[in-house]
Amino acid sequence: MKSKDATTGTIGRRPSRKSPPRRDQLNFGSLVNAIRRVHEHCLIHAGKAVNITVTLRNWAIGFYIREYEQRGSDRAAYGAGLLDALSERLVRTGVGGLAPRTLRQCRQFYLTYPEIWQSLTAKSSERTPNAEIWQSLTAKFSRTLSSAVRGAAKKQESAARISSVDSKELVSRLSFTHLAELIAVDDPLKRTFYQVECMRGNWSVRELKRQIGSLYFERSGLSKDPKKLAALVKAGAESAEPRLTIRDPYIFEFLGLKPQEVMGESDLEDGLLDKLQEFLIELGHGFCFEARQKRILIGDTHGFIDLVFYHRILKCHVLVELKVDEFRHEHLGQLNTYVSWFKRNVMTDGDNPPVGLLLCTRKDHSLVEYALADLPNRLFVSKYQLKLPSPEQLQQFLDAQLREVSDA
Repeated sequence: MKSKDATTGTIGRRPSRKSPPRRDQLNFGSLVNAIRRVHEHCLIHAGKAVNITVTLRNWAIGFYIREYEQRGSDRAAYGAGLLDALSERLVRTGVGGLAPRTLRQCRQFYLTYPEIWQSLTAKSSERTPNAEIWQSLTAKFSRTLSSAVRGAAKKQESAARISSVDSKELVSRLSFTHLAELIAVDDPLKRTFYQVECMRGNWSVRELKRQIGSLYFERSGLSKDPKKLAALVKAGAESAEPRLTIRDPYIFEFLGLKPQEVMGESDLEDGLLDKLQEFLIELGHGFCFEARQKRILIGDTHGFIDLVFYHRILKCHVLVELKVDEFRHEHLGQLNTYVSWFKRNVMTDGDNPPVGLLLCTRKDHSLVEYALADLPNRLFVSKYQLKLPSPEQLQQFLDAQLREVSDA
């Protein structure tokens, strides 16, 4: 029944109330959230795609190396020096990031996980620009697979069935850096255990290394309550963040990125390093900038040195590490390791031993530590301290920069 307006006496509709916004109606907040969700989804997808490509590429490299070692017409000319010669020739043709150690890992990866050819078969059926490469490789693998490797593949496929992990899942869930840790595990049962637990817990590479180092497999076998142990491990495990996969050394080498483009820990640290670099050069005491986020390889571990200078007066390298937290002894140990590595691998005739500067910050405090190499001539330490910035200068610099950040 229509209502009568009390003031006009006319018959009409009741005054309409303001209708609530529809669920699908955009406001600024929902616009931001929508773009963020799309960005994060695409970032994760892109990270996974690059991970898979790097893993399949490295498997294919291992396959071709092994094939050449067994059937190459001129393989005798290279012998034990094959991987060194191959790495050097690849660099000359513009293919970087494949040091002899990486090529050796690729070969071992292929031998350890021959069943990954199934993932190549699936990849070759996709309608992508590079499908032809995978089709060619799959066909070649099928023709030349030796009986020994076929046997190994069947064993690996059996292990995969037992652990409910097929090759496609292995390639899509674990990065090559994870797999590089796993191929170093000789026992197939132990390796399967760690790969299953790694995928189940979405472990980071650091967590996988920690669990292998803490003998989780052995402890699980000896434990009276393996489920309880697994729950404890899961509760304390560090998970991998998809958005950080780009920092994987194999990934940014494959993409041709520089370490400083992907290794910044925070806006604060990145800003401080920018200012610190300018500060040291402007001191005018002979600092020559050489590198930022300098990547070094110590054994099987990648290290990144924040700043590297060469001091033309002292004739030595100066390594600078910045930690945006309070001083801890492991910081000094890390820097000393870098200094020792430089002394052994970079120092040349006419150079003096390298020196390290460790800078640690807190909101209300800054602490500076010198990490000096083991010098045969202890008097040279005094010369270092005269030519390098004093702890007081560095502390004043850090305090001023932190005040500037906090006031902004």
